[in-house]
Amino acid sequence: MDMTEPRIFEAADEAPRPAFPAIRRGFAMRCPACGHGNVFRQFLKIADTCGHCGEELLHHRADDAPPYFTIMIVGHIVVPMMLWTELAYLPPIWVHAALWPAMTLALSLWFLPRLKGAIVGWQWALRMHGFGGETED
Repeated sequence: MDMTEPRIFEAADEAPRPAFPAIRRGFAMRCPACGHGNVFRQFLKIADTCGHCGEELLHHRADDAPPYFTIMIVGHIVVPMMLWTELAYLPPIWVHAALWPAMTLALSLWFLPRLKGAIVGWQWALRMHGFGGETED
């Protein structure tokens, strides 16, 4: 192949990256490449590189996807439980005021980093945003 010709399918020459294991590792807040190193260096700050295998993780572009999915999942958990509790037990309003905001906050804080890790794992598996070795302009 002539070196002046552009390579159209450069990522096809590389080993495939299965998406489901990478997403599962990211959801576990582990490196999508090796599954051992931490994907986060702080609560929601992605580490620049994996401490175990050295995979660069700074390319991620999770943006608004993790909060969106967190709202969707937590909403689909809390709202049916709230309606069921109201219809089954008819609790006073202070029970609702005490229970549901606390549950919403706890579930959101639990899901948000896990979903962000899963998004980073998905991007890594699909070689998106620089995870495939190409540079973005």
